[in-house]
Amino acid sequence: MHPLVDRYLEYLLVQKGLAQNTLLAYGADLNDFMAFLHERLGGGVPAATRAEGLLEAVNEQVLFLYVVHVRRKGLGGRSLARHLSSLRGFFAFAREEDKIGEDPARFLENPKLRRALPEVLSRTEIDALFAVPNVNDKLGFRDRTMLELLYASGLRVSELCDLRALDFDPQTNLLRVFGKGAKERLTPVHATAAGFLLDYIRHWRPLFSPKAPELFLNRSGKRLSRVGVWKLVQRYALLAGIRVKISPHTFRHSFATHLLEGGADLRSVQMLLGHADITATEIYTHVQQERAASVHRQFHPRSRPRD
Repeated sequence: MHPLVDRYLEYLLVQKGLAQNTLLAYGADLNDFMAFLHERLGGGVPAATRAEGLLEAVNEQVLFLYVVHVRRKGLGGRSLARHLSSLRGFFAFAREEDKIGEDPARFLENPKLRRALPEVLSRTEIDALFAVPNVNDKLGFRDRTMLELLYASGLRVSELCDLRALDFDPQTNLLRVFGKGAKERLTPVHATAAGFLLDYIRHWRPLFSPKAPELFLNRSGKRLSRVGVWKLVQRYALLAGIRVKISPHTFRHSFATHLLEGGADLRSVQMLLGHADITATEIYTHVQQERAASVHRQFHPRSRPRD
């Protein structure tokens, strides 16, 4: 809806290396904002002749009205925060490109969000999940291998689905992973998971009659989708008797939390997770604190109610 939006998204793709899903979200946010501007400021003049003038007309009051507009849609705090992040980045880019004078979004602040603690599986629940797939069947062996990798390396589900056989080095037990923004990292795989993975690559994957280069395939030999992995995790959780709602990302949360509980330092966990900012990793220290507080309340003699 505006040529500068296209240039900004291209900048995010080429210069910042943002993931496709993030670009789509930012593009949707900015298109919504431009539609709002055309409705409020367009004055019936064709958009093509008003494109540059619309941005110049934006001030803090217009942005305030847009925030009200977005809130009336019923969006939650996180969605609103993403909208505001999209606007701040776009107007900063427009200022650098000399398309506007002052940056009207420079004072926009995100809503204060309550940071929800992630769901984490216990070691007993992890073992129960691993015991469900039938490893004597090609689908069961594939699923057990995926579960092992999710927990062994803290992979995102998209990273798991994008893996290829050559991304695993059996000599070093290292896995090459392409994370958000196509950022590459090497993550270790412990011996048990590496054994499953090597066995799957050599003996079980060929049974799927591969039609795609990805490591994990569906019944038709094509790339297994993220939704497919999510459904499998849901089914195995039900069969394992796990009542809390979990997803493939729960294994990533459990991976990080269990490493920290075992004595790993925060920087190492950040590197293993592929987090660009350590603040994204710090949430797992809050998980530890919550667990410690729960243990204290449960077992300290003075925490129990008096008779």
